[in-house]
Amino acid sequence: MKNEKQLHKEAMGQLKKTSRTFYIPITLLEPTLKKTVASAYLCMRAIDEIEDHENLEPATKSHLLSKTSVLLNDTFNNDAYLELIEPYKQLLPEVTIRLGDWLSVCPADIMEKVQESTSIMAQGMAKWAEKNWDIQTKADLDDYTYYVAGLVGVMLSDIWEWRDGTKTDRDYAIAYGRGLQTVNILRNQEEDKDRGISFIPENWNIADTFQYAEANLALGDEYMKDITSKNVSLFCKIPLELAKRTLHVLKSGREKMSRDEVNQTVEDIKNYH
Repeated sequence: MKNEKQLHKEAMGQLKKTSRTFYIPITLLEPTLKKTVASAYLCMRAIDEIEDHENLEPATKSHLLSKTSVLLNDTFNNDAYLELIEPYKQLLPEVTIRLGDWLSVCPADIMEKVQESTSIMAQGMAKWAEKNWDIQTKADLDDYTYYVAGLVGVMLSDIWEWRDGTKTDRDYAIAYGRGLQTVNILRNQEEDKDRGISFIPENWNIADTFQYAEANLALGDEYMKDITSKNVSLFCKIPLELAKRTLHVLKSGREKMSRDEVNQTVEDIKNYH
């Protein structure tokens, strides 16, 4: 058995490998929140890698995600999870295989909330994999973005409240996650098209999608107003500002922000705080 300190170190290493957007803000949190949010992020990233996998069939994704959801709904049985993913182990990344490790990093008195949110997310992802991500209406897009990103906002709100009693509006929390996800959808739309998938409703054009992203990011600004903790505010502000600047870059016809622009954005926000 690895000790807690070693697992935490490995979790932070995995985080650095898997997230350009969240690694820096998580490292700026105080130690207990850093450990909690890193654990929560990696759990959700673990299932996201199944949903997003290029070489798994939608039916396989749905099967793995729905079974994982059930396992997360109870005292997590890591042996049962490893048995579930065994046939696909060669295809899956380390972050997915080690879901049990990331859970074990989480402080015991918030672990149930992290499991519950990840379980709901996995079930929602399973549903959309089964539908082959056939998004036709705004209601479909709202539903999909709720499961894959709005729930992240809800879970973060649960964590802030658990840590210091901070109460935030859950609808704004959902919009915060939804806005970030829509920017990803806009950024990745050509890749998605190559896979035969579009997350943009059938009767929408790009302007409609930009408007949807901007409206949700504006509600993300409202979400921020309830947060008084400096390091939590910094944590939430960095992805939000990166998303806004990415939208600006996309509108100008570029694919994404440069690494220098990302670093400059982070520095601007840290200096402003």
